[in-house]
Amino acid sequence: MVLLMGMFIALLDTTIVNVALPTIRTSLDAGEATLSWIISGYALAFGLALIPAGRVGDRIGHKWIFVTGLAIFTLASLACGLAQNDVQLVAARIVQGLAGGIFVPAVTAFIQLLFPPQLRGKAFAIMGAVIGVSSALGPIIGGLIIEAVGPDSGWRLVFLVNLPFGIAGVLLAAKILPTHDEIGTDAADRGIDWVGLLLVTAGLVALLVPLIEGQDTGWPAWTVVTLVIGGLLLALFGAWEVRYTRSGRTPLVPPRLFTRPAFTGGVILALVYFAAFTSIFFTISILWQTGLGNTALASGVVSIPFAIGSIVSSSQSNRLAERLGRRVLLLGAGLVSVGLISAWLILLTTEAADLTNWKLLVPLFVAGLGNGAFIAPNAQFIVATVDRPDAGAASGVISTMQRIGSAIGIAIIGSVLFGSLTVAGPGPDALATGFTDAAAHAMGVSAAFAVAAFLLVFALPKRAH
Repeated sequence: MVLLMGMFIALLDTTIVNVALPTIRTSLDAGEATLSWIISGYALAFGLALIPAGRVGDRIGHKWIFVTGLAIFTLASLACGLAQNDVQLVAARIVQGLAGGIFVPAVTAFIQLLFPPQLRGKAFAIMGAVIGVSSALGPIIGGLIIEAVGPDSGWRLVFLVNLPFGIAGVLLAAKILPTHDEIGTDAADRGIDWVGLLLVTAGLVALLVPLIEGQDTGWPAWTVVTLVIGGLLLALFGAWEVRYTRSGRTPLVPPRLFTRPAFTGGVILALVYFAAFTSIFFTISILWQTGLGNTALASGVVSIPFAIGSIVSSSQSNRLAERLGRRVLLLGAGLVSVGLISAWLILLTTEAADLTNWKLLVPLFVAGLGNGAFIAPNAQFIVATVDRPDAGAASGVISTMQRIGSAIGIAIIGSVLFGSLTVAGPGPDALATGFTDAAAHAMGVSAAFAVAAFLLVFALPKRAH
């Protein structure tokens, strides 16, 4: 329960902030790029911290890594809630994401260490359900908070609500979680590939910055140059990892994993699916509040069908995976694709004045059912493409790619949403029409990501061993 409480607030913060974005924009006079940074900065920092944090935990024990990461996360949440301008908020969000990436690997490590094989699958299924449910409930909880205390204080409370859970988690973890010695495991003597970490971080930041800032600045020459530099840095990272491995040391990402086409396809699947999944709430929140003039709670209510669908199917995902094999992922990705394509068509063909949450109820419920069926089993099937000794490294790579997918998805969707926004004249009607058209374009890209994820499922084995 202590471990899953930490997992819950870390994943909740990937989506709870979405409904607060319009009020943050007004309160802090933030630009469009800042809104993307608030989501993408968190996700990118989270993803980049996962693998090195797991390695440090293997060496010194996961207990104090969990406690330290959760403590920093709690303090960063406080800093977010007290931020006085957009720069302070983005910086605190990046620290918050970094802290989340520090303590989350300890959750999976402890499940692996503390549960016997016959119970481990059920424990991981519960963890997967927590991931899916926390992400789906984020917009609803955020909307309720803002509605209860008002927009100006509400967006701050969206961050400050983590404090009681964080403090309780730190105290309980320090008391309850066992050390390496108490579990009876030896610390792994593996170093950390700091050069590799620096190269992949610089490469991903170089790709993300122009994707987020390009639309706001009119795509000047530096954005194209930075994108090229990002690609070169990632290529250099790949070459370094090969050289680092040949020297007999443990790389950040073992190159041998990518000698298996199925694993490579699975990693791309993780990235593409999370780009589709996390960007839905970003689009809906901006449209519903800034475009249509609804409250944050109304924006959160729109996502209730998605949350219900996710809760229903995630509770059965482990049983479905055992019965259907890879078909559970095809079912999940297929339902998400159908739901998002339907949502895109509704936004494309419905007048802004006629757009209500009832119009999106069925598409989002269908997408939620698919999401719940997909989230928990997907890592299990991707890990099954590699040899057993590489399972831990493969799991770390997948988790990282999921967070990076979230960051890239928000960056792209933000550029499409604000880049296609055209308001033809003054007045709320013109504003609503402009945002509805822009949201249709953004939802179309999310749907395309979902369809690509569906096709990539065929790269995975039919059964996960």
